[in-house]
Amino acid sequence: MKHIPVNPASIATPAATYAHARLTEDATRWLHTSGVVPISPDGSVPSGLLAQAEVIWDNIAAMLAEAQMTSADVVSVTTYVTPGHDLGPVMAIRDRALDHRLAASTLIVVAELARPEWLMEIAVIAAI
Repeated sequence: MKHIPVNPASIATPAATYAHARLTEDATRWLHTSGVVPISPDGSVPSGLLAQAEVIWDNIAAMLAEAQMTSADVVSVTTYVTPGHDLGPVMAIRDRALDHRLAASTLIVVAELARPEWLMEIAVIAAI
């Protein structure tokens, strides 16, 4: 099975480190997460966007491992962030978590999430 970044030369390049699209050929297993929130295994929610991003990506890694997948299998990422944050570090954590592989990626700024202490939430799709 192959994951191929799709970045047509006929359109503008991506605005950051992601692919406009990701073609997955011959996939037999797919994992679609719900919105993964910044709740640590002990039930706590760290303060600060970067700490929350780390917890979320740790939670995603655990889900991938449980499904016998890795970050190399992630083809799409949707990130929801509340307003007023520097998004560069959030994207850098995403890039590190994906080992700098190009996934399709959407970042949406939302007024609020389900709990006021949550500053972000991420959903991913993985395929093998």
